[in-house]
Amino acid sequence: MTVAATASTSTPAPARRRRWAGVLIGVLLVLLAVASLLIGVSDVSPVTLFGEATDGTASFLLLVSRIPRTVAAILVGASLGIAGLIMQMIVRNRFVEPGTTGVSEFATLGMLVTIVFFPTMAVVGKMGVAAVFGLAGTWVFLRVVRAIPVRQLVLVPLVGIMLGGVVASVTTFFAYRLDLLQSLGQWSQGSFATIMQGRYEFLWIAAVMVGIAWVAADRFSVIGLGEEFATNLGLDYRRVVAVGMVIIAVITAAVLVTAGMIPFLGLVVPNIVSLIIGDNVRRSIPWVAGLGAVFVLACDIIARVVRFPYEIPLSVIVGMIGAALFLWLLLRRRSRAH
Repeated sequence: MTVAATASTSTPAPARRRRWAGVLIGVLLVLLAVASLLIGVSDVSPVTLFGEATDGTASFLLLVSRIPRTVAAILVGASLGIAGLIMQMIVRNRFVEPGTTGVSEFATLGMLVTIVFFPTMAVVGKMGVAAVFGLAGTWVFLRVVRAIPVRQLVLVPLVGIMLGGVVASVTTFFAYRLDLLQSLGQWSQGSFATIMQGRYEFLWIAAVMVGIAWVAADRFSVIGLGEEFATNLGLDYRRVVAVGMVIIAVITAAVLVTAGMIPFLGLVVPNIVSLIIGDNVRRSIPWVAGLGAVFVLACDIIARVVRFPYEIPLSVIVGMIGAALFLWLLLRRRSRAH
């Protein structure tokens, strides 16, 4: 009787921890969003917004700059986290994401192609070209990975990093020869400094991709168990992988043309969520989206205040924190493997 009672009381403990973790993510998201609206060089505060001496400047900045920047940070964090989660299910490796598989570098190469051959192309056209190149990069990475005889945990992302390095070198070489390094630099460094009303709306396309990922979540969970297992269950493995590749490419392109390259986000956020609630994609998507948004908002606020009134590129802050978390996850996985 005592044993049964103990078991019944201890069983809900993981559920309670997940619930409290979810509440913590929600509270942090709200607090960081409010802080993002108020932090900046110009004074935007309740006093300047609603005080008697207000002249409308603070309200204008809030609507034109602060709200778009905050919404963009939330959309980028949520969508890149989901892109990383889907990439990990497709490759069946926890240490891959668009930034460690060459997808971001292929998309940047696509941006260079538009600058050289179609300099007057609209932003939506540039995003489309970048998405096509990102899709090609995903396909190339998957083909290379399938050719590797031994798929060790660290070998797969290492191959992706090498592939991305080669593509980035080619892109930099041609950008240097064509005197376009400065133009290309705005896409290779992630930042929300130039985000304002009218310059972030393409991120809603990434949000649509997140919705599609939610609809197909159960299928992504199944293909994460392997092609043979998915086929035995009657699932069209190649079609689901193709849908996942399109989602990854479009999200990567939308983020690239809006905020630039942001490393490690799609890697560390899904891994942290996996440690909390497991590998079920449908259950993980809200957590990954929420934690990704919290992570990007926090890094963006740090980038704004660490050298106030100047800003550090967001990719620097995300890269430092993300690299440290990646190393911790890598060491943790290796210690558990032994």
